[in-house]
Amino acid sequence: MSDHDRPLNRRGERAAKAIADHLAHHGPRPDLVLCSNAVRARQTLAPIIKRLGKTSPPVMLEDTLYLASESSLLARLQAVADDVATVLLVGHNDGIWRLAEMLAGHGPPARLAALEEKYPTGTLTTLRLPGGPWCDLAAGSGELVAFTRPRDLTRR
Repeated sequence: MSDHDRPLNRRGERAAKAIADHLAHHGPRPDLVLCSNAVRARQTLAPIIKRLGKTSPPVMLEDTLYLASESSLLARLQAVADDVATVLLVGHNDGIWRLAEMLAGHGPPARLAALEEKYPTGTLTTLRLPGGPWCDLAAGSGELVAFTRPRDLTRR
């Protein structure tokens, strides 16, 4: 089986459900979802879409997000339409981790340190980005609002 077609394991399924529940209760609700077309990315997204229900946003499955670098992911975000306020990006490590690090210019020191230390599979990073068009999105411009690891949710 190719890496692209590899499904989530049981731990990944539990993590996806925990993150979906967290996102449904604590938001923010995305206006658009950009998701890698890899099987495990789609399986990660499925419980989120289910939990959002009728308010589920449009989903774009994109092959270019599969194992994309942080610079490619940034370029994709910079191409988002200006009428979209909130984007959920479902991708792969190390690109998604490096993108989060690149954009998180400020925030609580403990969260920034946790982000730099490790980015476990299934982690949800919430960034508040500056107002203005997506094309102006730049390194260091975001505030790290939350860094939610699946293990933090399943320990409760």
